[in-house]
Amino acid sequence: MKLSVAVIADALSLSWGGSEELWSQTATRLVADGVSVAASIGERSPVHERVRALIGSGVKVRPRPEWWPLWKRIGRRALHARKMDSLIEIERFLKAVQPDLVVHSTGMILPPVEWLELCQQKRLPFVTIGQANSESWWFDDEMAAKYRQVLPAAARCFFVSHANLRLVEKQIGAKLVNAGIVRNPFNVDFDFSPPWPSMGDTGELRLACVGRLDPISKGQDILLEALSGEVWRSRPWRLLFYGNGPKKNIIERLVERLELTGRVSLAGFVSRVEDIWTTNHVLIMPSRFEGLPLAMVEAMLCARPVVATDVAGHSEIVDDGVTGFLADAPTAASVARTLERLWEVRHKLKVMGEAAAKSIRTKVPEDPVREFSQEIQRLLSTSPRARTRAN
Repeated sequence: MKLSVAVIADALSLSWGGSEELWSQTATRLVADGVSVAASIGERSPVHERVRALIGSGVKVRPRPEWWPLWKRIGRRALHARKMDSLIEIERFLKAVQPDLVVHSTGMILPPVEWLELCQQKRLPFVTIGQANSESWWFDDEMAAKYRQVLPAAARCFFVSHANLRLVEKQIGAKLVNAGIVRNPFNVDFDFSPPWPSMGDTGELRLACVGRLDPISKGQDILLEALSGEVWRSRPWRLLFYGNGPKKNIIERLVERLELTGRVSLAGFVSRVEDIWTTNHVLIMPSRFEGLPLAMVEAMLCARPVVATDVAGHSEIVDDGVTGFLADAPTAASVARTLERLWEVRHKLKVMGEAAAKSIRTKVPEDPVREFSQEIQRLLSTSPRARTRAN
């Protein structure tokens, strides 16, 4: 009988985010290796192309009522009812699948505690994957106590950066001795090496900000305010925002209000990341909170230096002054000071990019999905349920 894995993944929006790449690509890899995989995911309408691809690869996908996208639009009582509907569907899903291991994946700090308590009650081995964290997210005492009780029961609690792990330990008030660090899959060839773009006769510095158009997390407003200072008006530079998101119009209006039209453009979603780095010199990540952004890893693999706020795992891959620059805080003043440092050494950016390309290849594996799928299979092999079935 095949070993069985159940994936329970949240859906923070009806689109597909970078936080879903690790679990989904791992699910496909596990199926190819002969493991039975079923996934419970939030409803999407219409069905996203990535969900269709999962089904085509042999992953058994079961949609469930999703409550998260509705939380701002419905009352507390209705929200609670929707959460209960989602939890009931997860319980039905686990009963139907009878998995040897459950993988809980979230784009936030931790999966909902009710999901984990359900596995603990049913004695189902489970792991968690947390993709982001923020200093502004704190549990109340009751919720923190629940996480302190249930997280030690996990086979592993995975995070995408050491900083996010340390922060969640502070937020729940306990050390997680079963924690581990994982890396997300990236969207460029590991050996890709694009030529350094010419700055032309004017010496124009081309900056790229890559990520969801959502200042709450990605901080595009911080960057625009930093670049609106008088000193930048006479300098040759251009900024392109790559990506889509719920705050596109707000960002467009901010560009206009700060009189940056003509300097700043919204380039939309680009399917080939390599295309971004054939024309741009530097990645700017003014994030307010993060996990470990794929955009940073991809830019460094493409030999481009990074300017980023010192949040989450940014300092774990960016060596300040060597492979990029770190702003002390996600504020316009701090980012502006850091951009000044960048401008002062703009003639050295190609060398910094080469250092970034060399450094990042020592910090991320060539195939993160292979490494994580191997870890899941190792945990499967030690699962009490799997051993019982084998006997």
